[in-house]
Amino acid sequence: MNSEDLRRSVMATLARLKHPGSGRDLVAGGHVQNLEVDDGGNARFQFMLGVEDSGDLLKQARSAVEGLDGITSVKINVQLPQMAASGSGGGGGGGLKPGSVPAPTPKPGLLSAVDHVIAVSSGKGGVGKSMVAANLAAGFAKRGLRVGLIDADIYGPNIPLMFGVKSRPNVTGEKGSEMIEPLEAHGVRLMSLGFLLEDDQPAIMRGPLISGILKQFLEQVDWGELDLMVVDMPPGTGDAQLSLVQTIDLDGAVMVTTPQQVATGDVRRGIKMFERVNTRVLGIVENMSGFACPNCDEVIDVFGRGGGEALSEEMDLPFLGRVPLDPAVVQAGDSGAPTILSAPESAAAAALDAIVSILERGLGAPVS
Repeated sequence: MNSEDLRRSVMATLARLKHPGSGRDLVAGGHVQNLEVDDGGNARFQFMLGVEDSGDLLKQARSAVEGLDGITSVKINVQLPQMAASGSGGGGGGGLKPGSVPAPTPKPGLLSAVDHVIAVSSGKGGVGKSMVAANLAAGFAKRGLRVGLIDADIYGPNIPLMFGVKSRPNVTGEKGSEMIEPLEAHGVRLMSLGFLLEDDQPAIMRGPLISGILKQFLEQVDWGELDLMVVDMPPGTGDAQLSLVQTIDLDGAVMVTTPQQVATGDVRRGIKMFERVNTRVLGIVENMSGFACPNCDEVIDVFGRGGGEALSEEMDLPFLGRVPLDPAVVQAGDSGAPTILSAPESAAAAALDAIVSILERGLGAPVS
């Protein structure tokens, strides 16, 4: 099937999808624009997402196109319309307005030698996001992949401690075209603001500077050829997340939560943020899910149980697994070797290794 036939097939499929509010199909309603399909089956189009539209509308469009014979990939550029300038209808109110979040425009050629990029994110701090990111990176490297890890958690750069690295990176190249050489530990190439700060030096900076640091980690670090890049994001839905999706093409995000509602509620907002900027959520990890008492053979649900799995069902996302509270995780974090390497027989390491397996299958990451 040539590109024009594929394009007609994609357009016809999208025209069969109805907007739940207006009842019009997505093509007639103007949601689908600038559709292009090449002979290799790569489809690309803009999708106008209205102020009140659910992210499910975008997911339905993507799923429908991905299911077509001859389509090998789907890239969607989400357009968020500006709010009307008039003050009529509805009260004032600040906050993030639809249209103030730019659509992703990844820089061509950036990280071209990296096959896959995934972000590890959470809605709030203290849920073990960096621990999960560190162990995913180490777990993939253990399987023979070439792995990089960007510590984008600027306010809490814990990756140096978790990997036991305190050196400063070298800078190579001529003036004006310098490149930073990433450090390496446990088979993972690393970059973190923590390598550039003193141990007790706080990172005091505003959003634009955070975006600039992340941009530098992406553009001015000599990562070389990698099978997988893991990005440890700061908690929340701020500048770092938006900068990342606007700079590179992410394969998706892994969301980390603890079981209780105060955490899952924040993660739900994080998921919706990624959906609004056209970034796939690969699944949800429930961390600190029960503590196996060493003296009583009983599992104690310190933070409750099942919140992450319930959220995955509600949001129609894969549930990647539960990671229990385990002393091995504490010891690993302090010793500078991720749990999956330092305590492979522990319950936490087994759960993390299973999550690596699920993601490896989902990404189709090659094992060398």
